[in-house]
Amino acid sequence: MKRRLLAILLVLMAAAALYEFRLRDTTVEPQLTLPQPTARAGTGSDAVGVGPDGAILDWLPPPEAASLPQLPLSTPPQKGRLAGTMLQQARVLGAAPAPLRPYIYGSSYGESGVDVELRSGIELRFGDASRAAEKWRAAAAVLADPSITGLDYVDLHAPRRPAVGGSGHTLPPVP
Repeated sequence: MKRRLLAILLVLMAAAALYEFRLRDTTVEPQLTLPQPTARAGTGSDAVGVGPDGAILDWLPPPEAASLPQLPLSTPPQKGRLAGTMLQQARVLGAAPAPLRPYIYGSSYGESGVDVELRSGIELRFGDASRAAEKWRAAAAVLADPSITGLDYVDLHAPRRPAVGGSGHTLPPVP
């Protein structure tokens, strides 16, 4: 009886060892996800990328002047992270849908909160960064509306009811 139990135990241990060292896939594939800059701070060779969460990405190569929207900072903060109104702007720019990013010139913070300026001169008024993705969807819907041929601004404070005004700027071309 003891021999049978010992034999069963040895077979189970051998099966466990075989599974652990031969059959089980123990290969680990490392994955590194780099944060992508969605804005830039600073000018010239001092420019650095800014992540969608306001993190300063100064360890990445400096972004090209025309590749990312400009935050109104002449030099990036030393702490490595934006705060206050600059953080609000970074969050709004970070939530921009990829197809609209080439049309964004920069942002500012004014009386209405975060304002994003498109390269065509149209101003998108976001207020704060809350519900930024929903506000961007509303902006895209207004910009894609074929009945609107020109405007100066889109007020996105209430994203379910965006308001438009003016007629001085033409809509950006469809990509």
